[in-house]
Amino acid sequence: MTGTELVPLDTSGEIAALARRYRAAGGVGLQVLNLIGGQAENLLERLPDRVKDRLEGATERALETALRAAAGSRGVVRDQKGWLNTALATAMGAAGGAGGLPSALAELPVTTTVLLRTIQGIAAEQGFDPDAPEIRAECLAVFASAGPLAQDDGVDMGFLSARVTLTGATVHGLIRRVAPRLATVLGQKLAAQTVPVLGAAAGAATNYAYTSYYQQMAHVHFGLLRLARESGQERAALVDALKTELARLG
Repeated sequence: MTGTELVPLDTSGEIAALARRYRAAGGVGLQVLNLIGGQAENLLERLPDRVKDRLEGATERALETALRAAAGSRGVVRDQKGWLNTALATAMGAAGGAGGLPSALAELPVTTTVLLRTIQGIAAEQGFDPDAPEIRAECLAVFASAGPLAQDDGVDMGFLSARVTLTGATVHGLIRRVAPRLATVLGQKLAAQTVPVLGAAAGAATNYAYTSYYQQMAHVHFGLLRLARESGQERAALVDALKTELARLG
């Protein structure tokens, strides 16, 4: 039996909407690549070796900092509208890109925190408690998606299929698992921000792309989680239905 057969008919409209979000997520990334005149696979070559060697550790630290800062800020600053998060991240990207690689590296944990807060806000919008350890882990898992500059946007949805059940005590294990993949994604962003002349513009454009992308993917991630809870279906079956809809959309 296929995932489409397992999913009740009354979820088909929501699955179709999530498929459109999934498709739209990476579109702005291609526009960014056109702006900076590069390809995702060779952007990392622009980074100095010393930066590439330290990128995974820097990403892991950025995630840990973001997790603490995002959790601490929830009681002080309420969740913002998506467009406001995008505008804030875009402005930070411009500032980070204006100063070249040193300022781009300094901006990295701040942007990661904004992205995580955005993801947490979408989790809350879908009816989940972002402060619950398992939902914190789900928020981190969104960072395991391919990234807005990925060239293949098809069926890499393993992060959607696996239900994350890590507790607060083991969430750092998830960070260590997510960090290598996110390091590649953020390395592309850093490389784009170091493009001569374009620095600030490329920084703004990449942050716009990243915020737009992760907002869309968070809607897909938590939309599927909510549908699984409301329909009683396994999340894997809903992911199968999503894949089927994506194939239909071409």
